[in-house]
Amino acid sequence: MGESIKRGGISVETGNIFPVIKKWLYSDKDIFVRELVSNCSDAITKHKRLVSLSEAKDDGKPYRITVKLDRDLGTLTFSDNGIGMNEEEVDRYINQIALSGAIDFIQKYESESDASGDGIIGHFGLGFYSAFMIANKVEIFSKSWKNEKAVHWTGNDEGEYEMSETDEKTDRGTDVVLHINDEEKEYATAFKIKEILEKFCAFMPYEIFFEDESTEKSGKEEQKPINDTNPLWTKRPSDCTKEEYIEFYKKVFGDYKEPLFYIHINAEYPLNFRGILYFPAFESEFANYEGQVKLFYNRVFVADNIKEVIPEYLLLLKGVIDCPELPLNVSRSYLQSNGYVNKISSHIIKKVCDKINSMFANERENYEKIWEDLRIFVEYGCLKDDKFFSKVKDSVIYKTTDGKFLTIKEYAANENFKGKIYYTDDKKQQFSYISMLTRQNVPVVEFDKLIDVQFASAVEGKDYGEELKDVKFVRVDSETGDIIKEQNGEPAEEYAPLVKLFEEALSKGEKLKIKAESLKDGRIPALLNVSEESRRMADMMKMYGAGAGAFPVETTLVLNASNSLIQKLFSQAKDGKTNEISNQIAKQIYMHALVSLRPLEPDELEELTDGTAALLEKL
Repeated sequence: MGESIKRGGISVETGNIFPVIKKWLYSDKDIFVRELVSNCSDAITKHKRLVSLSEAKDDGKPYRITVKLDRDLGTLTFSDNGIGMNEEEVDRYINQIALSGAIDFIQKYESESDASGDGIIGHFGLGFYSAFMIANKVEIFSKSWKNEKAVHWTGNDEGEYEMSETDEKTDRGTDVVLHINDEEKEYATAFKIKEILEKFCAFMPYEIFFEDESTEKSGKEEQKPINDTNPLWTKRPSDCTKEEYIEFYKKVFGDYKEPLFYIHINAEYPLNFRGILYFPAFESEFANYEGQVKLFYNRVFVADNIKEVIPEYLLLLKGVIDCPELPLNVSRSYLQSNGYVNKISSHIIKKVCDKINSMFANERENYEKIWEDLRIFVEYGCLKDDKFFSKVKDSVIYKTTDGKFLTIKEYAANENFKGKIYYTDDKKQQFSYISMLTRQNVPVVEFDKLIDVQFASAVEGKDYGEELKDVKFVRVDSETGDIIKEQNGEPAEEYAPLVKLFEEALSKGEKLKIKAESLKDGRIPALLNVSEESRRMADMMKMYGAGAGAFPVETTLVLNASNSLIQKLFSQAKDGKTNEISNQIAKQIYMHALVSLRPLEPDELEELTDGTAALLEKL
């Protein structure tokens, strides 16, 4: 230790900010690791820049960052072989918090071209003082690249420091030694520190090594860097293979399933950001739909799923986005809202839409294979963002009950299209309705997820061109109109006696409309239609907590005048020859129509079986 020792208090413009740093500056104490490693990386980047400008010599030693834990001493040390500092620089950058070493350096050197593309990650200043969140004493040993005398700085969490020259450090670079508080001993464990390093520093540009010097540690582990200094997103897409994309995905996100596909973003001026977005595969509707988009700032992890950069509806995705010009506040934990952030978000949305449209146009067969997994992203995005919908609307496809995939425009090209798209949300239950339509060459779309009907409702009225402006989605058990009706059937008023027969037989106080029509398919005696509008309203009321029956669903019993059994009942009713058996048959026809509409309640099932038995006894 040199003879001259400088003592003092940390110089700040607005009083002692140490309590603020320790309690409020960072919401997560783990962040001190990120800040100190970033400072190490910054110091190396500065030296690397000076070498490239021939202002400093290259000693041939590889750049590296070492994080060393000594549990016996209760210390955690962050070391680099970067630019280092002399006594004047330590005084300026450490003792005077209001100044920043990075500002001076940028003003002098940043105007020079940097072929490597590595910007300055962090700087000494408030980031350095994050160390005091877990330490009551911090030491700095630093030797400048100018080959001056090394300096030793010691500071405590009261803002007091001592600084002097030292012979203890002989190599260029800086060692920051944290003396861990008794209350923060969890940070004196190898597992904890490695966990934080792997979270925040997994892709930083210089090799980071972790060393555990504790006595209970038996032997030495093979020295391997904990980080990947050349992550996949920093490469050109043309230099990456499918296998590399999948390997990176599984490694970063721990997902054993391969993603559906991926998008490599390499935005240059004026946005300057890179990343890879993955569309994960889901096993079922009830799988975890929570995505994970990791945001990086010059390869330093900032946060997961920041909605200012990644729109909410794309947070279902997994991926990494690295924005070296991202405007962050002092703790790097929150984004500042500005035009640059909005442009990044818009560019990401555009790239996602372009990928979806490209696959639809150029890889239709493969697109259809992954659609069942992909549609949860697309439908959710369309519901949340009209601009997203307008970009991908022509690439949205619907699976039909016969396994084909159609867009709305392709569906509308059917010769029997009458402005309605028919769907089923229960293929087994609604089989008879589906059969009637498919026999008339009318496609039926399958909806099997909760979001589907909501999405269909939102699509109605969207701009698909003048000829499709009034398109409607209707369930197969809704009013099917002219598609299944005979055009030359009896006038409706002719069936009044038949309708009266059923009204009297079914007088249970139910709000049930009854009418008779001649259907093209004569095999079905009757069917029940439910109003699409009233059913949607009832479903919405249920979603908001209203009980069953809070909004009645309009139901119509359609008697098929083309059916032989209905014709016999019609003849009896018209001639006034109905009897008890006629009434029982009418009840059974209604109950069988009800079976095709929905599962029967226990009392309804009993009524059906008892009525069938009673009829059979009279044969």
